Amino acid sequence: YGGITRAKEYKSLPEVLSRNEVRRILSCLANRKHRCMISLIYSAGLRRSELLNLTPQDIMSERMLIRIMGKGKKCRYSLLSEKVLCELREYFKEYRPQKWLFEGETPGEQYSASALVKVLKEAADRAGIRHWVHVHMLRHSFATHLLEQGTDLRTIQELLGHNDIKTTSIYLHVTSAHKSSIPNPLDSLDNT
Repeated sequence: YGGITRAKEYKSLPEVLSRNEVRRILSCLANRKHRCMISLIYSAGLRRSELLNLTPQDIMSERMLIRIMGKGKKCRYSLLSEKVLCELREYFKEYRPQKWLFEGETPGEQYSASALVKVLKEAADRAGIRHWVHVHMLRHSFATHLLEQGTDLRTIQELLGHNDIKTTSIYLHVTSAHKSSIPNPLDSLDNT
């Protein structure tokens, strides 16, 4: 091609919700089942399919862990939130799931992925969030918020079930923790 170079392809960074946006979404979920589902995705960094494939036996309350069957039938463990555990106990009394942790209208039938998407979209709308919110954003937010709290990248990699640390390191570009402490050069112009 005689010196013609291709334009650089830019990898897009994961979209992340602020802690306040997550809080607002959760507060707009009146239905206990819906609140448990969205809370679990965020608090454990789950993919949509991982949430829907959970069984009651995957909630390991004595160890405060969730057993997850991830991509490629790879098993991993993630965090079980105290708040979510309390909510799940109430949910369990109310709904009595048989096979799946979250079931559809028919007992023993898995909750549908499209219904989950709709639940999140409607809650985000009620919370006044104007940008597009999708389920995977909760997973991205989990990783980013952990990083901002000081959790090391290797631990986040394990919680997310990433094979390669490079996949997890994308969150370093999203986190605002280190960026917020950098003085802006414009703000310091008058000091010189």
